[in-house]
Amino acid sequence: MIQTPDFKLWREDKVLIAVISGSWSRFSAMDFATEFKAIAEPLIGQPWAHIVYMDDWHLGVPEIEPIVQDLVVWCIKHDLRYAAQVYCPNMVKRYQMDRMVIEKTDNFERRIFAEQQAAFAWLASLGFYTQHTNFTHQAG
Repeated sequence: MIQTPDFKLWREDKVLIAVISGSWSRFSAMDFATEFKAIAEPLIGQPWAHIVYMDDWHLGVPEIEPIVQDLVVWCIKHDLRYAAQVYCPNMVKRYQMDRMVIEKTDNFERRIFAEQQAAFAWLASLGFYTQHTNFTHQAG
C-alpha cells in the first residue's frame, strides 16, 4: 500500500483501490499518477478495474486536469475496463471529474456511486472481486 497525506493506493486481485482526500495541487496529481502506474503495473496485459473513494476530496487546481487526463489515457491503453467513483452527490466535484475522466468507450466504463457497497457490488458483478467490500480495511 502507498499512503500520502493526499491519497492511499492498494491493489486487491485485479482491482486498484484508491482513497483520495484534501485539495489537490499539481504535485499531488503528479505523485498520484506515478504511484498509481506503479501499483497498476502487474495488471497490465489483462482487464482490470479501479474504485476510488472521494468523499474527503476537496477538488483540485485546474493544473491537475491534464495530469489526470493523461493518467486516464494510460489506464485505458493498459486494459482498465471499469472505474467506480464513490462520493456523495456534489455537482462541483462531478463537474471537475467529468472534465478529467471520460464516461465510456467501447472498452471502458466509468460509473459514479453514492454508496461504496453498490460500487463494490457493481465491480463484482463484472467479475472484479476484492477481499473487502468497503474502504475502511486499508483507509483508516
